[in-house]
Amino acid sequence: MLILITYDVNVISEGGQKRLRHISKICLDYGMRVQNSVFECEVTPAQYVELKNGLFDVFDAEKDSLRIYRLGKRGREKVEHYGAKTVADPINDALIL
Repeated sequence: MLILITYDVNVISEGGQKRLRHISKICLDYGMRVQNSVFECEVTPAQYVELKNGLFDVFDAEKDSLRIYRLGKRGREKVEHYGAKTVADPINDALIL
């Protein structure tokens, strides 16, 4: 399923910069950055639970904001992109190693 993760971390609070880096790293383990604090992730239901639990372990609910949009199995069909910074589609674009 395709999910979209957005977050806003209070970097001026204690540990904010560290939380920001850690949340970004967790998201990169499951997907790709499409904007500064926005990630698209193709995950299985089990990976979704792991990802969510990892994020919940890091973010501070009193200081930070975390939003997860579940777009489903056909989520890529719902995405429209305009302008610069096109992002590779990991499902349809070939990877060269």
